[in-house]
Formats: sequence, C-alpha cells, structure tokens
Amino acid sequence: MAESAQSLELAYEQQKLNQKTAARPPRKSANWGQVGTYFVLLIGVLFAILPFLWMLSTSLMTVGEITVGRLLPAQPLFFNYLDAWQRANFAQFMWNSARITAIQIVGTLLFCIPAAYAFARMRFFGRNVLFGVMLITLMIPEIVTLIPNYLTVIWLGRLGEAVCGSDVCAWVNNWPALTVPFMASAFTIFLLRQFFAQIPDDLWDAARIDGAGHLRFLIGVIVPLSKAPIMTVITFAFIGSWNALMWPLLVTSSDEWRPVAVGLTKFVSTDAPGDFQLHMAASVIMVIPILLLYFFTQRQFTEGIASSGLKG
Repeated sequence: MAESAQSLELAYEQQKLNQKTAARPPRKSANWGQVGTYFVLLIGVLFAILPFLWMLSTSLMTVGEITVGRLLPAQPLFFNYLDAWQRANFAQFMWNSARITAIQIVGTLLFCIPAAYAFARMRFFGRNVLFGVMLITLMIPEIVTLIPNYLTVIWLGRLGEAVCGSDVCAWVNNWPALTVPFMASAFTIFLLRQFFAQIPDDLWDAARIDGAGHLRFLIGVIVPLSKAPIMTVITFAFIGSWNALMWPLLVTSSDEWRPVAVGLTKFVSTDAPGDFQLHMAASVIMVIPILLLYFFTQRQFTEGIASSGLKG
C-alpha cells in the first residue's frame, strides 16, 4: 500500500511538471533584423541630438574651457545668455521675427487654404494642368528665384510709393518684401489639397441640402476637420520664416525689420567674433521658440503628415 501511494504521488508530480512544461511558451529566437533597425535609429538619434547638446554645453563655458576642449563646464555660466541677449540686441531682432512670422502665417493660411480647396473640391477648366504646373515649381531651386523675386519686389515697391506718394508703401526694407513672396507656397497648397481631397463627398451633399455654398462649406466643415494639417502648415511656415537668412539680407539694409537669423549672423561675424560661448548662447536663444512650437504641436504635426498622403 505504501508503494502504491508513493507511485501515485510520483505520477501526480510528473503530471504537474508536464503541464507546466506544456504551458510554458516557446522561447523566441532573437530578431536580428529588428535589432539592426533599432541600432541604426539609435545612431541617427545620436547624430541629431549631439550637436545640440554640444551647443548647449558650450554656451555655459568660459573661453578657456572651450579652448582646452572640455565637454562639460566646470561651473555653468548662465550669465552668458543675458550677455548674448544684450550685446546682440536680440530684443529687437526677436520682435522683428515675431511680427514677420505672424504676418506670414496669417497670409499663408488666407491664400493657401482657398487654393487647396479649389484644387481638391471644385471642378473647373484646366484644374489638373494648373495643379501640375504648380507642382513643377517645387523642383526649381530657391536660389534661382532670388533675383526674379527681388526685381518683382522692387517694381511693386515703386508702384506702391507712386500710389501712396511716400516711402510708407515701400516693399524693400519693409515687411511686405519679407512676407508676401512666401504666402502662396506650392508645398503648402499640395499638402492641404491632399487632405481636403480625402474628405467624403457625403458631407458636401449634406451641406448643399442645407443651402451652403463653397465658402460656407470650407469655413464650417473643411477647416474644422483639418486642424492637424493646418497645424502642420503653421509649423512649417513658422520654421521657414524664423530661420530665413539669405532673402532678408537681400531685401533689407537696416535693423528695423531684420529677423533674428540676420541678427545672429551679424553678432557672430561683427559684434563678438571671438566669444564662442556667446555665439552658442545666442544660437540656443534662437532655437528655443522652434523647440517650444514643436513641443506643443508635435501630435498634430505627425497626424497632419500621416493623413495628407505623404507617408511612406
């Protein structure tokens, strides 16, 4: 009897062991393709973030620490930011960039949203031809258009001065030259058009039953449904206007309307040619508004790219 009980107990233990072994999931082999993908992405992140970290660290150093090649400051000097702000006259340049950027964003939305709607929702003669010609302009290098745009701005400025009778309506060295040529962006129209074309036609039919026309349908239906691509457009317009350098140098001759990128270039080359820590501090100050904008709009920015027909 004792041997039978012991045999039953051993059989029960063996059964429990078999059940645990059967319930245990099979061990997965390493996915080396996925590991390689993550490794490449990690290298890309390091290449993207290391220059910014080096700039941030250098902005807190002394000239001696930069000369000996230190990676981190012995004692962070936050006073460098105040010194750079005052010596570079960043208060005026930042205010100029804020005004120019606001004007350009508003103008971009006013011109590009109706144009994108027309290409996406309206039927008219030559629509596809005009859209194709507009897309062709994306292939023209920006440097090629500098002189034609400059001559156009000069001509329009002279026309405005003749109409107004004074230089108040001048374009050169004023905000119109810095904003108007970039309000009708082919890329922005293409981006919005891709999203507007995906909106169901049933909404247009329902709006027509309620007596709405194209303008009311655009303002009441299309725009509220297009917050993500519109935020993407605002982000692109902000970055392009904030970082503009070559065109403002061409159409401005004084600091009255020059943006912050021109102010930074002037500070680095003329005002403080050897103070590398102040150069880095000024660069960080210039980058902060862009980082803040992307931080608050990154979700809408990602959704706008993914939903506008540009994802891979």
